[in-house]
Amino acid sequence: MILKLKRTPGIYIVGFMGSGKSTVARYVADEIGWHFGDLDEDIEHEQRASISHLFSTLGEDAFREIEHDALLRRVRRIQTGYPTVLALGGGTFTRPENVELANNNGVSIWLDATFDLVRKRVGSSTHRPLARDPNRFEALYNAR
Repeated sequence: MILKLKRTPGIYIVGFMGSGKSTVARYVADEIGWHFGDLDEDIEHEQRASISHLFSTLGEDAFREIEHDALLRRVRRIQTGYPTVLALGGGTFTRPENVELANNNGVSIWLDATFDLVRKRVGSSTHRPLARDPNRFEALYNAR
């Protein structure tokens, strides 16, 4: 096992929306006998609102602050020796402090999915605020 994972047993699954983060994180957690977590689920539970609602009412900047705080809470638990495979939100790594937090407290794994695959999976989802406009969605994919 990687020494870093003995110190802080966290595996962070990262990728663009629709890349399969939650599915892969759940599978990996089951395979290695660790706890599974989903940062978006944490946020929805804590805020008692959907990600889509938070985006539309608070805006992306405020949402990213909530997301950072949720990640920090998860990392603190991992630091106590609670082994977790955590699916991060598609935009979590747009903030450098989140990248640093995850990489300093475990191992990050990027799921790389083609735009065609992501577009098929996300389709015309109305619950994904950043995917509603097809042109903006593709530009966001290319930027990330």
